Amino acid sequence: MRYDKVWINADIAVFDKDKKIIILKDSFLAIKDKKIKYIGDMSDFDEGKAAQIIDTKGKLITTSLIDCHTHLIYAGERNDEIEQIREGATYAQIAKDGGGINSTIKSTREESFESIYKKSAKRLEALMRDGVGVVEIKTGYGLEIKTEIKMLEIAKKLELNYPVKIIKTFLGAHAIPNEYKNDADSYVSYICDYMLDAVNELGLIDCVDAYCEHLAFSVSQVKRVFEKAKSLGLHVRIHAEQFSLMGATKLAAKFHALSSDHLEHIDEASIKEMAKVDMVAVLLPGAYYFLKETKLPPIELFRKYGVKMAIATDLNPGTSPLASLLLMLNMSNVIFGLSVDEAFLAVTKNAAFALDLQNSKGSLKVGFDADFCVWDVSHPRDLVCSYLPNALDYRVYNADVY
Repeated sequence: MRYDKVWINADIAVFDKDKKIIILKDSFLAIKDKKIKYIGDMSDFDEGKAAQIIDTKGKLITTSLIDCHTHLIYAGERNDEIEQIREGATYAQIAKDGGGINSTIKSTREESFESIYKKSAKRLEALMRDGVGVVEIKTGYGLEIKTEIKMLEIAKKLELNYPVKIIKTFLGAHAIPNEYKNDADSYVSYICDYMLDAVNELGLIDCVDAYCEHLAFSVSQVKRVFEKAKSLGLHVRIHAEQFSLMGATKLAAKFHALSSDHLEHIDEASIKEMAKVDMVAVLLPGAYYFLKETKLPPIELFRKYGVKMAIATDLNPGTSPLASLLLMLNMSNVIFGLSVDEAFLAVTKNAAFALDLQNSKGSLKVGFDADFCVWDVSHPRDLVCSYLPNALDYRVYNADVY
């Protein structure tokens, strides 16, 4: 077999059967037809089998990173609200006073497609500079069909113009829009009877999400959304147990949700239900940090029951305006106490599970996509224990160098 491209003289980071990082020293990685075809020791390398050879000169190769929870597409900034939080206001108070998600909804509805696209592209470019090759992007700043579709079409255009895979998630159940503020059930009917059908027929969504919390939607309301999503053959995920324990994760487990996200207030019984259906716990240290939370997600319980943990930026204008997955790696280690192995697994293999991409992304394995990073560091611990925003030498996506 003749390979299309081979990266030589590399240290290659993979996980062993115990989910520990091991470094394959002085190795090569070969690709063919945009897939990883072989990983081996340089002593076995046959130059005659390579159409193109790229010398890494001893640099580190890892799989590309995955940001599995973002709200990257929006208009308007909310730094004034962040300032209010610093001065003692709560997120719930700000939302009650007309701020929060609804203020972003107003801006996103009013601003043009091209203006929002340009701003969103800058955020995406920042994530790509961190070695991110897959980004999940949620809607939820339109909450009416025209703007929700506008957001999805922006996501589609971003994926066409940038070397990155984008998972598009419909988050119509993000907040109760002002026009339905006294009738949330009618808004849920609008989602289920009209919006979900419309966006699904356009082929623009991969997944459906919902925010179950006292300042958003009830368990019974989310159940209706999930029933509709499942009837359309769509995966579901949930924002749950961020500020209170409502039983949202237990509900999501009944629908075999891919993940439950935030989870500062989750209990042991809910974690057991996650483990039964192999749901991923997506932890969001940026939001924890910005909201000055004091209750940590129960990391030890996730470990006890073998629940996969992923880490994401939660990139959004109000509670985590942080376009850096490398920063989240460091925060997950310092604030949440994840080990180096756990943290790196959380932005690669486990993040792939949260997006149902575990058979093509998030690992350096034969048959997986040629989607990887070349770093100017010696070990993934250098990316976890330090914050090195210029550590990436270059990224490979679909076999091309960027």
